[in-house]
Amino acid sequence: PTPPPDLSWLEDEPENYTPDTDWMPRVVLLAKNTYVWLWQLSRQYGRPITRLDQIPDEELDALADRGITGLWLIGLWKRSRASQRIKQMMGNPEAVASAYAVDDYVIADDFGGEAALADLRERAWRRGIRLASDMVPNHMAIDSRWVIEHPDRFLSLPHSPFPNYTFHGPDLCDDPRVGVFLEDHYYDHSDAAVVFKRVDYATGEERYIYHGNDGTSMPWNDTAQLDYLNPDTREAVIQTILHVARQFPIIRFDAAMTLAKRHIQRLWWPEPGQGGAIPSRAAFAMTREEFNRRMPKEFWREVVDRIAAEAPDTLLLAEAFWLMEGYFVRTLGMHRVYNSAFMHMMRDEDNAKYRGQIKETLTFDPEILKRYVNFMTNPDEEPAALQFGKGDKYFGVFTVMATVPGLPMIGHGQFEGFEEKYGMEYHRAYWDEQPDLALLQRHQREIVPLLKRRYLFADVANFRLYDFETDAGVNEDVLAYSNRVGEQRALVLYHNKFADARGHLRISVPFLGPDKTLRQETLAQGLALPDDPAAFVIFRELISGLEYIHSAAQLAREGFYADLHAYERRVYLDWRIVFDSDGRYAQLAAELHGRGVPSIDELLRRQALRPLHDAFRAIFSPDLLRQILAQRSDQTPLAPADERAWDEAYLVRLTTFFDLAQRFVQPAAEPDDDLDEDILLRRLERIRGRESDDQTTARPHDRATARPHDLALQTLVELRAALRLPHIARHFPWPRSRKYRDAVAYLLDGLQADDEGVWLALIGYALLHSLGELTPTDEPAAQARAFYRDWMLDQELSAVLQDMGLSPHRADQLAALVGALIGWQNWHLDSEIMARPYSARPRRLIEGLLGDEDVRRFLGVNLYQGVEWYNKEAMEALLHGLFTIAALELVTAPADDRQVARTLVQCYDIIRILTAAHNLSGYRVDKLLELV
Repeated sequence: PTPPPDLSWLEDEPENYTPDTDWMPRVVLLAKNTYVWLWQLSRQYGRPITRLDQIPDEELDALADRGITGLWLIGLWKRSRASQRIKQMMGNPEAVASAYAVDDYVIADDFGGEAALADLRERAWRRGIRLASDMVPNHMAIDSRWVIEHPDRFLSLPHSPFPNYTFHGPDLCDDPRVGVFLEDHYYDHSDAAVVFKRVDYATGEERYIYHGNDGTSMPWNDTAQLDYLNPDTREAVIQTILHVARQFPIIRFDAAMTLAKRHIQRLWWPEPGQGGAIPSRAAFAMTREEFNRRMPKEFWREVVDRIAAEAPDTLLLAEAFWLMEGYFVRTLGMHRVYNSAFMHMMRDEDNAKYRGQIKETLTFDPEILKRYVNFMTNPDEEPAALQFGKGDKYFGVFTVMATVPGLPMIGHGQFEGFEEKYGMEYHRAYWDEQPDLALLQRHQREIVPLLKRRYLFADVANFRLYDFETDAGVNEDVLAYSNRVGEQRALVLYHNKFADARGHLRISVPFLGPDKTLRQETLAQGLALPDDPAAFVIFRELISGLEYIHSAAQLAREGFYADLHAYERRVYLDWRIVFDSDGRYAQLAAELHGRGVPSIDELLRRQALRPLHDAFRAIFSPDLLRQILAQRSDQTPLAPADERAWDEAYLVRLTTFFDLAQRFVQPAAEPDDDLDEDILLRRLERIRGRESDDQTTARPHDRATARPHDLALQTLVELRAALRLPHIARHFPWPRSRKYRDAVAYLLDGLQADDEGVWLALIGYALLHSLGELTPTDEPAAQARAFYRDWMLDQELSAVLQDMGLSPHRADQLAALVGALIGWQNWHLDSEIMARPYSARPRRLIEGLLGDEDVRRFLGVNLYQGVEWYNKEAMEALLHGLFTIAALELVTAPADDRQVARTLVQCYDIIRILTAAHNLSGYRVDKLLELV
């Protein structure tokens, strides 16, 4: 039988968990090859960017905007001249030294040295970004300061380990005190020796120092292996780590697994009879007892303890493979450790194994999960775009990486979709790649919101993994899990397979609870949902943007059903609990039956507003709009008797609408005694001139609050006046005024546009602008706009216009124009505008308009390259709309004909000047303001 594996090495040190400081669980780490990144930034910004202090603030802003909180700058330290010479001699004349052939732990002069680092560190920190750096504890460069000044810190022999090694090549060391020579066969690729020759020119001493080596392939021929059985070496490395920690709050340890005691012995001091992983080292066999005597403690345990005592706010991150992950975090106390299984298993769709890894960890020690560094690529692997593509699978795996406990690490160029793998000796990128803008935008929509909520996903106390139960059993290809922090909750599902999946989430897999016993929880328990029949949960799905409502009791009883397509993911966020006191939530949940909608609250508001919306549709339906448009005076008007009958029927509908609107304003208001249909019709007759009644012809805004029947009557009057605007010059003549003729021509040109959008906006304005007078207010225009928006009449108006055949964009545009105009009704009476000197009126109007957020949205005001721009067509529609509503308000207000014409000319002068400035502005806000 196969003997059991030797696990005694796991007991070298007792379990010692080092708790995180507050910021560590929230780190989202982005890797950047420093030379390559600076070269790419130079191309992007069109100027040389070679130093750390030259990295633009805009770039740091962009990283922060993507949710990045840790920036790992690869290759900052002073590098080996010998390494650069070797790589250039071996075929890359542009190469720099390897980032992991470190000469000394000082910031390279190429990057601006310590001062440039300090500048970048401070600017990054202002944006919530901590800098991270490598520390390479296994080896130094072959010509490093330590090799020259402290050769005893390295594994070496006084003679060559193999007689066929020769060292006749060039001296690779610039220091006159020491010579460094590679083994000759390296240059023709016929051999890769395990040692290089160091010559002390003062004494003539020769040493043969081992290259850095992990025993898996070839030695790293530009490095020198440190001797960890030497206490001076260990202390020197620890002091170097503390030096790095004083500059970087995050340290990533390269090849950290090679320095676990088990592997130091396996590689360099193998036990007798076990041979050796590295040629020639079998001759230096050492018993386990002797090895432990010479190295009594794990090096990494010493590092963790010293950091905790001397630099406690430092996050230590270990690159560790060889199934050492659990040992590094449990026994050695390392804060974070690479989890390469994530990349490999998710890429290869080895989903059962990945779920198995999580399940085993949850039953053994859930805290290990949050110590993992999960990644889709790293500097030694192919870029994520090559491994995972750029489609749904890529985004599904990225979603998992962003939402499972642990530290998500993002590769250089991953956001941009770059496919080049950058060598550690690269001075620049060699492929001419441009960022994939569509990919960047999709990251911004679907991934960045998750990265910015790392606090919700990073911890394990409330992390629950669920089985996806189907009729055929558990589907291992679906990852489903929840997490929560306080009242914030998240539920994530991802199907990592090219297939369909349907099933339920009911109960979690077992996990080790705080009392050290195995437990399971229902989905409702995992999400901490109340056990109350009246409780409902509302939550939003990130990718679709839709909201859902479910009964909490039903979720607890039946679980959560999901139907997932190939590589589909769902991320349910923004959970809130509501209690059903009047049955409306139960009714809504039953109606939707698991279907998502853009907004549950909006749907509930629509339910409450349904009577008002029905009344609105009764006065603003497509059929009625076509009838109204047909009655324009420039078309074929109705016969007087037909017009009277139409008005009488429409007046009843208008009164019903305004009565319902008032009940939304004042639910406890007394019924209006004047809503009797006969009374309304008699008032209509008086307005039509059959009887004299000055009060009913006065504008409702002359009163503190208008009653529904007043508003209905006045609205009908204004609607009739709007339909007769094409003949304004006949009803309000001023024949000798050229300006008046120009003003009328401007009005008619807009009303006779190719489409009927201008008329539809005018009719909508005429019907709705008086809503603010339903309640006492000093600002009826602002109140009317608030009702228009809060009662969702803008959306209803857009829907009606779409029913008439307008495109959704055009319908939304006209509804927005109506809202903008409602807020500027009676602008021609505003003393802030009209009481100013004639030449100052246009500027005062445009300043007011540009200070109005609703107007700015309609105009599409946007900032681009430091300049505010607006939409040409929107400005022209707004200016004509303002003039049109001024004309409408003038012709319906009591005044003599000549005064109406004069005021209209004054308004036209303002609009004419603004139109001229608009035509010269280039559609820039600043230029428009300069020109008026």
